[in-house]
Amino acid sequence: MEPIALTRFSHGGGCGCKIAPGLLAEILARAPQGLVPPELLVGTETSDDAAVYRLNDTQALVATTDFFTPIVDDPFDFGRIAATNALSDIYAMGGTPIMALALVGMPIDKLPPEVIGRVLEGGASICREAGIPIAGGHSIDVLEPIYGLVGLGLVHPDRVRRNSAAEAGDVLVLGKPLGVGILSAALKKGLLDAAGYAEMLRHTTQLNRVGTALAGLDGLHAMTDVTGFGLAGHLLEICRGSGLAAEVSLGALPLIESALPFAQQGIVTGASGRNWAGYGGQIAWPAAAADWQRALVSDPQTSGGLLVTCSPDAAPAVLDAFRKAGFAQAAAIGALRPAVAGAAVGVSFKA
Repeated sequence: MEPIALTRFSHGGGCGCKIAPGLLAEILARAPQGLVPPELLVGTETSDDAAVYRLNDTQALVATTDFFTPIVDDPFDFGRIAATNALSDIYAMGGTPIMALALVGMPIDKLPPEVIGRVLEGGASICREAGIPIAGGHSIDVLEPIYGLVGLGLVHPDRVRRNSAAEAGDVLVLGKPLGVGILSAALKKGLLDAAGYAEMLRHTTQLNRVGTALAGLDGLHAMTDVTGFGLAGHLLEICRGSGLAAEVSLGALPLIESALPFAQQGIVTGASGRNWAGYGGQIAWPAAAADWQRALVSDPQTSGGLLVTCSPDAAPAVLDAFRKAGFAQAAAIGALRPAVAGAAVGVSFKA
């Protein structure tokens, strides 16, 4: 069978196909409010990574779902990336996955069963690595390939890590380097070589399981994962939820080495520009910074890294936990400050 390039069936790819933040906010503003029982510890109020429902004094259920269109052509790799990305939300809440359900939408008239099967095999391989079963799911016949998971996990109610619990003075630590969206843009243009593709896969299939251990550290206050809205967008969610402002050093940001030359050449995703259009007015950007740096902070990160806020005293332990778990480029990138009353700016980048 001739290889089939999955990305030619989709208009976008990975977390870059998320609805733009401005439009999403407008849509959600029209959504009716549902029931909020006291057992629901985390719902939709701060755009957090997953819902959390208290079961008893020692257990809470973490529930999330994530799916998208292909970011790579290889079906097995697509399944791996999508599954890693979906389970990341559980780790970002401090939880431990217990099982998953597969969400599958495929153009049955265009993709043979063998290709669809390889997507499922890729997702299953990541779930095995995470130590959980895929216990069921749902499939439909659609125009574009779609794959993802419903992820279910458990966490102690006292160890839930929200994106809204940051404190003034906290250090910001980012677990994975930026640039996945830029590499995906280069891949679509046929410019990404084998080494660059391998680097992209290494980051996008690295489970953020360190989040479970991080949640147990003293002084760690808030946690989220950086995905479709880019670093700037997900940091703004922390700032809004916590009532704070952030300062980030551009020079401290960890970057995927092979993505840098593409960024400097202007090879970026359309989602990067949509992201900036949605939230750029809430960001103070230095005049001396380059356009490619702005593209990196709004770059959609499919299966991106954990973004942690912690007290300065806890920062060494947080960085040590990341590095022991294999996140060699984890770095302190800035800090949180009290918000200025009435100010529109939530994040300030420094050259």
